Amino acid sequence: MEPASDPSPIVSVRGLRNQFGAQVVHDALDLDVRRGEILGVVGGSGTGKSVLMRSILGLRRPEAGQIRVFGIDALSSDPRDRQRIERNTGVLFQDGALFSSLTVGENVEVPLKEHHPELPDSWRYELALLKVKLAGLPADAIDKLPSQLSGGMRKRAGLARALALDPGLLFLDEPTAGLDPIGASAFDELIRTLQRALGLTVFLITHDLDTLYAICDRVAVLAEKKVIAVGTLPEIERLDHPWVREYFHGPRARAARAQTERQLSALRGA
Repeated sequence: MEPASDPSPIVSVRGLRNQFGAQVVHDALDLDVRRGEILGVVGGSGTGKSVLMRSILGLRRPEAGQIRVFGIDALSSDPRDRQRIERNTGVLFQDGALFSSLTVGENVEVPLKEHHPELPDSWRYELALLKVKLAGLPADAIDKLPSQLSGGMRKRAGLARALALDPGLLFLDEPTAGLDPIGASAFDELIRTLQRALGLTVFLITHDLDTLYAICDRVAVLAEKKVIAVGTLPEIERLDHPWVREYFHGPRARAARAQTERQLSALRGA
């Protein structure tokens, strides 16, 4: 894990351009992710939230721009640079992206086998079990197939795999999508607890207003092919932009804001 005392951004994106044929998704996009924060990334459909994440992860090479992760050039062709980034990042894709033919434990062991092939099988199993428990799953889930788990448990299994290498930077793509309100709230609480306990930096793509108000330190808004604003929720709410007004001042946003205020009041009164 990278040292938390370093004041430089853990992710720095400058002048990013992504396009598919004639369709330009990002143009001159800039973004910094601060160490130790949970950054929520929001935007309308087609604004390229997942494309931005994939570019930062090196899964897609942009047409232009610079990306640095842990101070390393994320677009470097040097495999040692890619390995340093991969060893310090974990990813939970929207659908979990688990291998259906592998057990939960075997899924969690995949990155361990790739980056630490010297570890004995018994050690990898014990590490996988630790991550399974850390993600809030019962110990017996380690030997189950993804098809034997509920949607919420599959999300947690995907999170366990994302945590396999003890990353300093965690990417979450719509982590609460498809979960019922109780399950989504529990997952939000788990992410915040892990972030604080492990000193994680979290890049979180979401459309869930409850998640934004419950756990995000700052929010980045994608619109007009770039990040038009980054700030705390009160700062974003004051932004005079049509999409921001519709998204952050509608009835769902008011309900999420009120719920957060009730929770804070209860904590202060405890």
